[in-house]
Amino acid sequence: MMDGLETRRIRILKKKNTENVRIIALGGVGEIGKNLYVIEIDSDIYVVDAGLMHPENEMLGIDVVIPDISYLTERADRVKAIFLTHGHDEAIGGVFHCLSKLSVPVYGTKLTLALLREKLKQYGFNQKADLREVHAKSVITFETTKVSFFRTNHSIPDSVGISFKTSLGSIVCTGDFKFDQTPALNQACDIGEIAKIGNNGVLALLSDSANAEKPGYTPSEALVQDEISNAMYNAENRVIVAVSSSNINRVQQIINATNQNGRKLAVAGKNMMTTLQLAIKLGYVTADEELFVPVQEVKKMAKNDVVILTAGSHGEPLAALTKMAKQNHKQLHIEKDDTVVIASTPLPGQELTYSKTVDFLTRSGAQVIFAQKRVHVSGHGCQEELKLMLNLLKPKYLIPVNGEYRMQKAHSRIAEEVGMKRSDIFLIDKGDVVEFRGQNVKIGEKVHQGNILIDGLGVGDIGNIVLRDRRLLSQDGILIVVITLDKQKKQLISGPEIITRGFVYVRESEELIVKATEMVKEIVKEQTENSIVEWSTLKQSMRDVLNQFLYEKTKRKPMIIPIIMEV
Repeated sequence: MMDGLETRRIRILKKKNTENVRIIALGGVGEIGKNLYVIEIDSDIYVVDAGLMHPENEMLGIDVVIPDISYLTERADRVKAIFLTHGHDEAIGGVFHCLSKLSVPVYGTKLTLALLREKLKQYGFNQKADLREVHAKSVITFETTKVSFFRTNHSIPDSVGISFKTSLGSIVCTGDFKFDQTPALNQACDIGEIAKIGNNGVLALLSDSANAEKPGYTPSEALVQDEISNAMYNAENRVIVAVSSSNINRVQQIINATNQNGRKLAVAGKNMMTTLQLAIKLGYVTADEELFVPVQEVKKMAKNDVVILTAGSHGEPLAALTKMAKQNHKQLHIEKDDTVVIASTPLPGQELTYSKTVDFLTRSGAQVIFAQKRVHVSGHGCQEELKLMLNLLKPKYLIPVNGEYRMQKAHSRIAEEVGMKRSDIFLIDKGDVVEFRGQNVKIGEKVHQGNILIDGLGVGDIGNIVLRDRRLLSQDGILIVVITLDKQKKQLISGPEIITRGFVYVRESEELIVKATEMVKEIVKEQTENSIVEWSTLKQSMRDVLNQFLYEKTKRKPMIIPIIMEV
């Protein structure tokens, strides 16, 4: 006969062994950035990262893009926590939106949370956020899982991978990583801990795919220091270094190189200054106060005595440089014989902008040092490092994440090379659900996913229709038709007046405008002969007739806006 304690123990064991696990990517697959991964263990939901993405070229006027989290908000009572792998925008940039919809704690390392606090301020998030600091040895216990962390190496300090323990095996999210044997700040990957997790059994691995197409190893950070220092040594005049503001390791190397060359450092850009002050305060960057000079003082200094450190308003490296090259920057302009060091690689989709910026800078008389010299190395592991991670963790299933589809595909080929079966690798798209039940695994029904666009202070107030309108306006311009009608008689009193912007030059297209005016008159006359005039019908008739006419004559389709006034 079993006593009560024994019965309870069996019940607990039973519960522990009947788990359903679901993994969903709401961002970060088929794209670079906007990482957001959902781990469901039984009824509990855990979120890993909530990032942003820089807009694609056709997203006119959009500042940044974040994932649509409707799936989480509809299940808000089940969401237990958000876990952050590191402090880059593509991992933390969307947290403010999550916290405005979900009341959950956010776990992250010291630097990650400090950068997140700045981010929340930036987006005017005024509520009290429940931010909980963790480190590589932390273990957080929930009803359905134990969450542990392991130290990784990336281009920002304090980056971690995350492991969710279940009876089916662990679910591991690597975050962004590389295996650098001579890392900046001695922040090496904890290979022992990773191997330990692997030996205890890994059900599914969500692993970084950003450099999966590149063979070999990512070069070490140690090489960069010397190259930046040499560039400063060989420069006869000012040195301007552009970085991504969140690449704190690179910023430290620039400080070291400035010191070595006996120069002073001026920091241009609010975002860059905020991040640097934060990193110094927390001890992730070491620098003497005497090293820094205000940007305003640069003009008074000898040109071979100064280094200028810059980043754009969103932390991206090129925006401020482009302004300097075009002489549009508030404080600094590119001068002849300046040396410009671009210590970053272009974001996917920004290659053209990058190339044009280099061209602008060269036209301005600057010597530009960028990809041809080793002034930057990636923070992501290449093929051999991805193989090492797979061999250490030995996952049953692999889900390549953080990359465009071709990168996920390259990652899948690497996994096959180390002995994984193709059927155990899931190339998922946003909204796909990978379901694990006991020994069975399948792709379940797709869940709602999408983009939320941020334009200025507006979050999510711009949709596809607005973007379509912007695209039309940018391509074919606008044509406004103004008419005034007598309220009683329903007759045309004045107009039609046609105003165009970005469509045709009116003085050279008088004939076209006169003909369009006559056509509008005709339509108004026709429709006002009936006693009841429907404004919406009248407007639509104007649009239809003008659209057809203008397309025949110009092969363009401007946006047509009819305005009807009654007096």
